[in-house]
Amino acid sequence: MTREEKTQAIQDLTAKLADHSIIYLADTSGLDAATTSDLRRACFKENIQLNVVKNTLLAKAMEASDKDFGDLPSVLKGSTSIMISDQSSVPAKLIKNFRKKSNKPVLKGAFIEEAIYIGDNQLDALVAIKSREEMIGEVIGLLQSPAKNVISGLKSGGGKLAGILKTLSEK
Repeated sequence: MTREEKTQAIQDLTAKLADHSIIYLADTSGLDAATTSDLRRACFKENIQLNVVKNTLLAKAMEASDKDFGDLPSVLKGSTSIMISDQSSVPAKLIKNFRKKSNKPVLKGAFIEEAIYIGDNQLDALVAIKSREEMIGEVIGLLQSPAKNVISGLKSGGGKLAGILKTLSEK
């Protein structure tokens, strides 16, 4: 790879890092061709970009980026694949489901909306992250709950009151 090609690759990686706020780093080494193809297909179905990158180029792109990746460059050892998504927990769920068949990919780290997760032991925490739409739905449900309770209380109270008045009028 020539110096110009490396510079261009670093610029491309820096642009990807700047454009996306959900980035996963995984180790996919040791997967055979068929399994790698299955992983790529699964990523495509979930709208996840999967690219194998050189560690030195990715480290330089992280340095050149405006974002603070903290200790994430420290995990850039061995084979590294970068997974870029628009939804925070989708890559983690894909990795977890894919590992039912194989022991790879191994999560090296993740950068999600300024938060940094390092190590494969963070996979369950990443799976539990809710998407923006799920959080909005929960908030709306919580806001509607008290209003529903008041309305149902008024309806049932009105029925009881009407029953008491009817009984008194009959006497």
